[in-house]
Amino acid sequence: MVSSALSRRAFGGLIGRGMAAATLPPLLAPAEAAAVAPQIAGGIVRLSANENPYGPSPAALRAMREAFGLAWRYPDEATDALIADLAKLHGMAKDWFLIGDGSSEILKLAASAFTSPSRKVVMGDPTFEAIAAHARVQGTEVLAVPLDGRYAHDLEKMPAEGAGLIYVCNPNNPTGSITPKARMRAFLDAVPPAAMVLVDEAYHHYADSPDYESVVPLVATHPNLAVARTFSKIHGMAGLRLGYAIAQPPLIKKLAEHAAWDSANIIALAAARASLADTAYVAEGRRRNAATKAQVIAELGRLGYEVVPSQTNFILIDTRKEVKPTVEALRERGVLVGRLFPALPRHLRVTIGTPAQMKRFLQAFAAVVG
Repeated sequence: MVSSALSRRAFGGLIGRGMAAATLPPLLAPAEAAAVAPQIAGGIVRLSANENPYGPSPAALRAMREAFGLAWRYPDEATDALIADLAKLHGMAKDWFLIGDGSSEILKLAASAFTSPSRKVVMGDPTFEAIAAHARVQGTEVLAVPLDGRYAHDLEKMPAEGAGLIYVCNPNNPTGSITPKARMRAFLDAVPPAAMVLVDEAYHHYADSPDYESVVPLVATHPNLAVARTFSKIHGMAGLRLGYAIAQPPLIKKLAEHAAWDSANIIALAAARASLADTAYVAEGRRRNAATKAQVIAELGRLGYEVVPSQTNFILIDTRKEVKPTVEALRERGVLVGRLFPALPRHLRVTIGTPAQMKRFLQAFAAVVG
């Protein structure tokens, strides 16, 4: 576990008390914070699952409606068409791709194909927990290595010996932080061929730090590397369930051996193709997320709270006290936020929603911690 004191020392750039309050328009006026009812009118605000509150692009919605007429058909041709689009996008051959029922299926396939009671999975702590859950079902040992003082994966302490699978979520969930590109490159070069590395890039589109890069180009020179991508986040398709893996063909074949047939539905496939083509909508989603996130971080700074620098569509707030009561108190006020992460028991994960949703959150948060 990373202590708060350590994180403050290591992160001189953390947003904190007195942060440039005049540079951004506030989402929450001071008078509003003191007048929050126990249950804010307007229904539930869901900021708990890192979803895109703006949903799919208009082009994707049109494609879904048109695809309803093909619901009677198995998705073979639609899958092939999406793979062709992905191959063109990434500049790779079509047999370097595998479509999944969300990137969650890709994680499950990797656990099934590459771990066992004699081949452990190595991962960060905290990070996205799904792959550990899948691995434990088959008796696999899970080695969770604490993140370093900058909330990056401590790659030098993630041993490859005896590992069937090394999982790196970058940008990381739940911290929103990145593992720097130079360290990622050095790590991938050093991992022995017997250990597979799965890099989860679900939040790749939101990252704009010059110290971050996707490892997709490195797949060409690393036979033991796979990258997972999803349409759940920037593309706003979490409810449709669609993702994909990128890896060299032998690794793709190994993953596919454990896959269900036709796990991607024809509606989601049509939406994904349309969304890939709608690059302007993706760029607008990135811009809206960054602008609202900056406003929320500034407002939290006015309230005296620090966040981990985020390269995602969520933030992690140091509440300086056990977080579970805060989560429950926010729920009572109609605001759902992220669950407890045992490695960081004082930190609160909050998805970046629309400006109106974040105003609701800030009102409730100010009332709860005030």
